[in-house]
Amino acid sequence: MFTRSEKILGAYAGVLTVALVAAMLTGARSGAPAKFDTLDVQRINIREPDGTLRMVLSSNGRFPGAIIAGKEYPHPRTQAGVLFFDDEGSENGGLIFAGKQGADGKVSSGVSLTFDRYRQDQQLQLMGLDQGGRHFAGLTVNDVIDGTKYPVFGGEQKQGEGPQAITRRLYVGKTPSGDAVLHLGDASGKPRLAIKVTPEGEGAIMFLDAKGNPQKIITAEDIAAATR
Repeated sequence: MFTRSEKILGAYAGVLTVALVAAMLTGARSGAPAKFDTLDVQRINIREPDGTLRMVLSSNGRFPGAIIAGKEYPHPRTQAGVLFFDDEGSENGGLIFAGKQGADGKVSSGVSLTFDRYRQDQQLQLMGLDQGGRHFAGLTVNDVIDGTKYPVFGGEQKQGEGPQAITRRLYVGKTPSGDAVLHLGDASGKPRLAIKVTPEGEGAIMFLDAKGNPQKIITAEDIAAATR
């Protein structure tokens, strides 16, 4: 049995709870901004007034699959991050990040910022990766197929049919070997021109054939000899 004081205390707590909920709901209806010093959550969905999803901030455990036109498709991702969505509620880019050191002492860490073509995959990516002692970082520009004809998760294109979804046309950054490089590719993604500087400071310009073999290499010595 509860004592009289315990009943009074319980009733008082109930009134406070109801008052707090009522105040929050009133604020939400009136459009008045709620202010918090700290908001500790696992996921935040940002939506338009009509409910269209425009951004997700999420932990690893609550990260969504791929959402196209408001429909979510299984697409497991093991990172936390932020996803961007267009006016129709289709994913069109995001920022993901992860990192840890294993029991063997090896590091697995990375961050990727991407911007997608309409209803398709990434046409621009800024990424850095540290994997088992190998590290690279750079900017990639891709050709991406038309998302109105070949939408990602559209279900119409079978494996191996249709054009290649993503073709790398440009990469600028640092390779795992430590070279600073600029790679330019043709419409099929094959590298045709490369500019690099080694960690020791040796630079070269390389023209490549369709198989990636150097057709001509120009070094600083070649340029100096040509100007004498």
